[in-house]
Amino acid sequence: MIRRTAPPNLMVVFGASGDLAKRKLLPALFHLYRQKLLHKGFVVLGYARTAMSDDEFRTQIEEALRQHLENEHSDPFDAELWQGFVQNLYYQTGGYDDRAAFEALAARIAELDEAHPTQHNHLFYLATPPNVFEPITALLADVGLADAGDGGWTRLIVEKPFGHDLESAQKLNDHLLRLFREEQIYRIDHYLGKETVQNILVFRFGNGIFEPIWNRNYVDHVQITVSESLGVGARGGYYDKSGAIRDMVQNHMMQLVALTAMEPPVTYDAESVRNQKVNVLRSIRPIDPLEVNKWVVRAQYSAGVAGGEEIPGYLETEGIPPDSTTETYVAWKLEIDNWRWNGVPFYIRTGKALPTKVTEVNIMFRRPPLMYFNSREARGPRVHNSLTLRIQPDESIILGFDAKRPGPQLDVEQVSMDFVYNRAFGDSAISDAYERLLLDAILGDSTLFIRRDETELAWDRVTNVLEGWAIQEEILRRRGKTLPLPQYAAGTWGPMESDDLLAHHGHQWHAPVLNGGR
Repeated sequence: MIRRTAPPNLMVVFGASGDLAKRKLLPALFHLYRQKLLHKGFVVLGYARTAMSDDEFRTQIEEALRQHLENEHSDPFDAELWQGFVQNLYYQTGGYDDRAAFEALAARIAELDEAHPTQHNHLFYLATPPNVFEPITALLADVGLADAGDGGWTRLIVEKPFGHDLESAQKLNDHLLRLFREEQIYRIDHYLGKETVQNILVFRFGNGIFEPIWNRNYVDHVQITVSESLGVGARGGYYDKSGAIRDMVQNHMMQLVALTAMEPPVTYDAESVRNQKVNVLRSIRPIDPLEVNKWVVRAQYSAGVAGGEEIPGYLETEGIPPDSTTETYVAWKLEIDNWRWNGVPFYIRTGKALPTKVTEVNIMFRRPPLMYFNSREARGPRVHNSLTLRIQPDESIILGFDAKRPGPQLDVEQVSMDFVYNRAFGDSAISDAYERLLLDAILGDSTLFIRRDETELAWDRVTNVLEGWAIQEEILRRRGKTLPLPQYAAGTWGPMESDDLLAHHGHQWHAPVLNGGR
């Protein structure tokens, strides 16, 4: 195995006083440091509006890291290791649209380049609200930080949401590409750093028993579920401007569809992999906005109990207008018009306040042409053989198949064989997605990042749906009516209309069962 060690670099984290930096980015860098994957010449320079000294910033990160280790890893805090790590942490106060502040930032970067062996390699991470992406990047270019100098490199990581619809995504891409080259831009989706997501490609293309059957000849349909047990909570004001389709479908779920359905790349490199993902997204059949109800179901949760907590209805949540039509649940029947998947529906669903938090891809295989065991002795409904790729929690791969139950009668039952990451590789096997993605960005490996055309194709398909919903609401508004969205009680698996979407084709949703089995 080739050990991938990062080259020296200076990383500027914009929004360093925020939640993402404290909960994810700095802990991920600390774990990389602990594994000796960061070069001794690495530097992290936090930048945000909040006034802080270097020492105050270091104290905040130490507190966040202690909490992170206690809550998520149950690891003891290594004070000696921290003393080595903290010497490379710095902080700069400044606004996001203040040229003088960016000139001071450029001077601080030059100073740190001299004090540390960074080799003038610079990585800028936009862990900020999207409304400041453009001013930050424009000022980086204005003060000469967009181009690498003195033999180093410059890269930019952009967090989601990347646009609000197709037009805004194109506008943001146009802006960034006036300042940076495409190969410098790393549009991040943390789902792509998860072990099981990466393992989709290894599992598909590395195993001779599965690669030949991953097509329309053997697969009946595919289901992808991304469910959350929490409601919107205190994020109601933000969420109501987004909704489930923008929050989860356009990015995470479209990426899962692309990885599940893509053709084998010619070689395993960034351009080959991303070319095949783009081909899948291009093959997703666009929806006529006037026919959106045939393909897509949206709904809102009402009051109920999910994840052991009482959750008020979405429309009763603080910050949500009482007439809001923002969806907290969406189910979509996708058709992929290519040779491999013609006639195989891909059903995707995501929602808030569902029974449990789980993300999984279910490959449902065709039934045999002759069912010998449909006699009166056989009990229970016939179900598809299935392959479940569980991405979170309990990262695992589960194969479901029929077997005869012991005894004198012909009782056929669905059983499973499972591979669980932690059971196979140990409790510390699963690293945080940001560890992999940050290391890849420092190494210049863009395989798990999203290219411009991927972003815009995903937005194109989603924008068709958004336009269809807008047309529906406008027609009702002109008639003096409001749109009655389907409701589902918090703690249930969504509205009846979602079940009907599959039932019309003789299918039903796969019910996730956690803790490594069915």
